[in-house]
Amino acid sequence: MKYFEKMKEKFELLKEKKDVIILSVESSCDETSIAVVKNGREILSNIIASQIEIHRRFGGVVPEVASRNHILAISNIFDQAIEKADIKKEDIDAVAVTYGAGLIGALLVGVNFAKALAYSLDVPLIAVSHVHGHIAGNYVSHLDLKPPFICLMVSGGHCAILRVEDYNKFKLIGSTVDDAVGECFDKVARVLSLPYPGGPEIDKLAKEGRKTHNFVVSNSLKNTFNFSFSGIKTSVVNFVHNAQQRGEQINKADIAFSFQDDVTNELVEKTIRACKEQGLDKIVVAGGVGANSMLREKFSMVCEKNGFKFYSPVLKLCTDNAAMIGSAGYYMMKDGLGLADLSLTAKAIVSL
Repeated sequence: MKYFEKMKEKFELLKEKKDVIILSVESSCDETSIAVVKNGREILSNIIASQIEIHRRFGGVVPEVASRNHILAISNIFDQAIEKADIKKEDIDAVAVTYGAGLIGALLVGVNFAKALAYSLDVPLIAVSHVHGHIAGNYVSHLDLKPPFICLMVSGGHCAILRVEDYNKFKLIGSTVDDAVGECFDKVARVLSLPYPGGPEIDKLAKEGRKTHNFVVSNSLKNTFNFSFSGIKTSVVNFVHNAQQRGEQINKADIAFSFQDDVTNELVEKTIRACKEQGLDKIVVAGGVGANSMLREKFSMVCEKNGFKFYSPVLKLCTDNAAMIGSAGYYMMKDGLGLADLSLTAKAIVSL
């Protein structure tokens, strides 16, 4: 029997299995992560090896360095994940892996490791979109959460409002027309001479500041659900550079607070409006910027005021991790989606 046909049969049988254990792999950027997830909701282990300290000296992620460090870490991370989950390799029913979007070299490490593992264990391989995984990060954080809901996807590479109709059914309502919000945070942090990664540093510094500036520029997208953050970013950069050229001191904390306030206001306002127009009562935030304290506080207050339920992942599941990939892989399997063969390769850009 051909390999893929054999895997199709096993894949179909998994739909009816009471307890399904998925080992998942994530290596899209600078975190090497392997997790073991049971039935899409229960995290048995979620091991993450971060490269932040390595890339901090460069002021951002260097793709080649990220790839090499994934290679060095992944086997050890796998052993830790198996040990922490207290399972045997033979207990694994399927392997799920992020195949995109992300850095090609980094993704290839995880994809090739997952293919080899699935083949050696004779279990199905599930290809998962990184964005899909971020949404599923909420399923392992909130066991009561079920679609439909509105999701605000905010990370270094993504910024979009989605209607999540079912676990594997998504409708794009709005997206960024230029910078992703996480990218904008990093660039503003750089002009303020804050360390990488910029988002957490701005969030921390903003707690010492107050609203003193308005960096919002004329926005032709005001009545849409699309975002544009390049204007706000440029406004901050110009303000700082002009002050420096005049020899004036700037209050970095006030700038951080004002910038963060402007950005989060737009994110919250459009997401709330989308939820109302779509006739839903649940809002979910996904992605690394979902860890931003001001964003979470504003959503909590506005959702309570409007009678909406608000969900965001626990902080350690906001950033890249394999548990979210395992959860997404489980629900894909339940709908008969994502089965891959050994020709699977990494892609820099993928659809949901």
